Amino acid sequence: MPAETRTRKSAEIRREEILEAARAEFAVGGLHGTSTEDIARRAGVSQPYLFRLFGTKKELFLETVRRGFRHVLNVFQEAAAIDEQGDVLLSMGHAYGDVRADRPSLMFQMQAYAACEDPEVRKVVREEFSQIYKFVASVAKDEEKVHEFFRVGMLINVAAAMDLGALDAPWAHDFLKGCLQRQS
Repeated sequence: MPAETRTRKSAEIRREEILEAARAEFAVGGLHGTSTEDIARRAGVSQPYLFRLFGTKKELFLETVRRGFRHVLNVFQEAAAIDEQGDVLLSMGHAYGDVRADRPSLMFQMQAYAACEDPEVRKVVREEFSQIYKFVASVAKDEEKVHEFFRVGMLINVAAAMDLGALDAPWAHDFLKGCLQRQS
């Protein structure tokens, strides 16, 4: 009977798996309420290996924040390059709908904002958010429309986090209708 051979995953593949597991776990528990043990278990690695790759839980959180915000930036860049709507802000808003629909990504983004009480987290969130803002401003070229894009986008994020679309209540429908009318 031939011996079973297993191919070891590279450190880069493991790193990506850990970041994906961290996003899912931090989305629920945030920086302080998530254990590295849970992240390691979800990723299928040992805690010592997790720490070997990221050093500390905070460093893992910060790298997950960077990764999440850069994903949003990439979504906006791709949507702007294609701009099938004939309106770059509308194209980016529609493309962002896929990010918002991924509940762990949305909830992790909310956890990143909530963790901004920590100065290191605040610094990274500001840096990453500024890249998104600068890109949107550079392609929209209308300061008022850029501000409206972010105002409405944040309201839509909050509504999505509360899952208002699933709520059968007139106030929720009115709120969502108002948000979506402004984005169109």
